[in-house]
Amino acid sequence: MSKKQNGPKILLIDIETSPLEAFVWGIGDQMIGLNQIKEDWSVLSWSARWLGSSKILYQDNRKTKNVRDDKNLLKGIHSLLNECDIVVGQNSKSFDVKKLNARFAIHGFPPTKPYKQIDTLSLARKYFSFTSNKLEHLCKTLGLKHRKRKSSKFPGMELWKACLNGNLEAWREMELYNIDDVLTLEDLYNRLSPYGT
Repeated sequence: MSKKQNGPKILLIDIETSPLEAFVWGIGDQMIGLNQIKEDWSVLSWSARWLGSSKILYQDNRKTKNVRDDKNLLKGIHSLLNECDIVVGQNSKSFDVKKLNARFAIHGFPPTKPYKQIDTLSLARKYFSFTSNKLEHLCKTLGLKHRKRKSSKFPGMELWKACLNGNLEAWREMELYNIDDVLTLEDLYNRLSPYGT
């Protein structure tokens, strides 16, 4: 349940998805046919926070029998989206919300109630002319804390591979990675939103 506040209920979200696994002929640019896909993508974890609340909401698939079966994982975020008036995310209009909607449809979830979307990437593009609109650059430029942890044990794709292989240490890192994005997102939203939404 969201914190009681005057005005709309604003939900900050971030999701992490598994990569596609495919049979390919090389490492350069490839055109991959549907019959080359071994495993489709799915949602591995999500993190959310009601604007103005101190509580972080988080769920992942680390304890599931099949880490790519995200049906139960999606119930929580589906419920939150039904409760909110506004969803805030970085590149969420093109990625997070569309990815969630795709998985909701695949699993037969009903559509969520309508909500407004505020995408901090869109805000940066519409109202500003920063050198880059990437989250890390925006935070550095604006003097905000960018909480993204760099891992020496699971750098880059190694983190996703380790999670898919059931490594609990990697899952803990994925949790921190996902939560950090929401905390950073909140700072960025609070800085950019006064210029317009």
